[in-house]
Amino acid sequence: MNDTAKKKSTELIRTIKFVLFSASAGIIEAGLFALLTECTGWSYWPRYLIALVASVLWNFTLNRRYTFRSDANIPKSMLLVALFYLVFTPLTTIGGNFLAEDLGWNDYLVTALNMILNLVTEYLYDRFVVYRETIDSLPAKKTSDH
Repeated sequence: MNDTAKKKSTELIRTIKFVLFSASAGIIEAGLFALLTECTGWSYWPRYLIALVASVLWNFTLNRRYTFRSDANIPKSMLLVALFYLVFTPLTTIGGNFLAEDLGWNDYLVTALNMILNLVTEYLYDRFVVYRETIDSLPAKKTSDH
């Protein structure tokens, strides 16, 4: 396999990992959102915000280690991710609240649309901003012959 084909293959595998880990974060987000929806009388925005934060923490941890295999400084990486969410969170919280509360869209549909938007934009941001210089910088795990 030539270098170009190998790089494409590696990037495809990275993208698949990101999608799968994001799906697990999505399950956490959707489950927590549903739990808060069914068990509280809260409006859309606090339910969405709590569920989003839980999924972001999960997703950051898994994707840093397994998708991007980065040894980047954790506080710096978290700060960069936090900067992404300083923009993403208000836009999707206010926009989602507008769609769900003011326009009467289904809460679950709005949350699903936000999750899809999050998947795409966060992958691009993580890939080209957060881990741009440190992708695959974690040393390979040593195995024992025992």
